[in-house]
Amino acid sequence: MLDIIQKDKELLILLNNLGNEHWDPFWLAVTHQFNWAPLFILIVFLIIKSFGWKRGGFMILSLIVLVAFSDQFTNLIKNTTQRLRPNNDPEIKNLLRTLIRPQSYSFMSGHATTSTFFTVYTTLLLKGKYKYIYLILFFPAIFAYSRLYLGVHFPIDIFVGLTVGTIFGNLYFTLYKKIDKISFN
Repeated sequence: MLDIIQKDKELLILLNNLGNEHWDPFWLAVTHQFNWAPLFILIVFLIIKSFGWKRGGFMILSLIVLVAFSDQFTNLIKNTTQRLRPNNDPEIKNLLRTLIRPQSYSFMSGHATTSTFFTVYTTLLLKGKYKYIYLILFFPAIFAYSRLYLGVHFPIDIFVGLTVGTIFGNLYFTLYKKIDKISFN
């Protein structure tokens, strides 16, 4: 296990140090959820357009519940595992280009988990309605990579977050379909 952790640190140092000052403002912007508001507004619009106000409103409410659940689940895992963030890890913090310095724990990435959960669920909701909806799957990949670029998550944190988000997105969609069938049929 220690070998995996060491390789995880080495991979982060490599990926993080590929960055340069020219790209720093871009990745700082990418990592802030508020800057993705146009994507979220587009998704709300597409849902309402596709399903109407009543059913679409229920879907949007389900997205809000999803985000709240994912956030709390991620915090539970972080507070249970208590893995230091790379920017706080005494072994490597001086080897990283760190542009922000969060103090919470690292494992697993909330950015990766929640954005993937949200995007997979949204893609499943809209896949039959919009041919190119799968393009929104770039959102969690870019969003998660920003955390490596900024030196605030390890690759394992990101990988597990993407994996858990994908699993939860599929499970949540399955649950949603059952509730939707009862409520709207």
